[in-house]
Amino acid sequence: MTAAPADGQGAPAGQDIARRATADPLFRLVAYALEAAHGRPPAAVWSAPYAFHLGSPGLVAAAGWPVAAAAAPRSDGLVRLSSLGHPADSCDVPLVLSGPAPAMTAWAVRPYAVLRALGRAGYGRGGTDLHVQGSLTAAAGLATAEPADCAVALAVVDAHTPPGTDPDRTELARLLAGALPDGDEALHRAVLFARPGEALPADRDPARPHRYVAFDPGASGARLVLLAVRTDPRHPDLRAALARAVACAGRAGALSVWPPGPPGPRPGRSVLVLLPEERLAAVRAAVAEDFRDRGRPVPRFLNIAVAGAARREE
Repeated sequence: MTAAPADGQGAPAGQDIARRATADPLFRLVAYALEAAHGRPPAAVWSAPYAFHLGSPGLVAAAGWPVAAAAAPRSDGLVRLSSLGHPADSCDVPLVLSGPAPAMTAWAVRPYAVLRALGRAGYGRGGTDLHVQGSLTAAAGLATAEPADCAVALAVVDAHTPPGTDPDRTELARLLAGALPDGDEALHRAVLFARPGEALPADRDPARPHRYVAFDPGASGARLVLLAVRTDPRHPDLRAALARAVACAGRAGALSVWPPGPPGPRPGRSVLVLLPEERLAAVRAAVAEDFRDRGRPVPRFLNIAVAGAARREE
């Protein structure tokens, strides 16, 4: 895409997602929000799926819920970041490729780290207007950072390269691993390389060809559900609440239950449940009854489709 003038005004023509009635509401929203926040339409809009670990044997897959990022290129070295998830915390900062990063609001630190890594690799050194929005909150229990990382990287690279140029996903996986050492590289790979109805190994080198394994619950008459308890993640009762939900689901007919993230010392707030289609209502009812009887909020249930990788929204 062609770069914007130095003052940041103007944008490539043809990016009308915000006004296209047939576009997905999330992508219309993120395109409109960028224009509302920064005064010009996006040059690129990308969606990136949330991703999760399978319990065994060390596989990851993508979920059919996306994070969206809209980007427009600048040429004055300024980065303008906004998100409807943080409406009062937009920020305008210079893109500094070395030395300490400028002060900014907490939520913007991670996307700014991605922008710095891209800039060092030659993408977006002129600056970027960027808006990011997810379809799920942290309360769902799926990792929110890794899909946002990938959506930001893909949108920014796309906005700063000629039309029709597909971002090099292998290079982006490598750049994200270097820029975000605390990130989950396996989830990044799932976001960037997933296929619908398939999983891929969590420990594969992204520079090598990916091997895929069939994982399509619906094809075998099963359902994959995310069960999230409504307990503060810092609450000492979280582990017990999750254990109760797992036990109830198992007694009601669940086939398998596992956490969506990698093993760690602290429990997450959700589990993935694989169950026969005909047992879904029974599992939901059993878990709800147990939590109501204990005077606790009923956990949330979210259907999960095994989805494909991040994509450009036209």
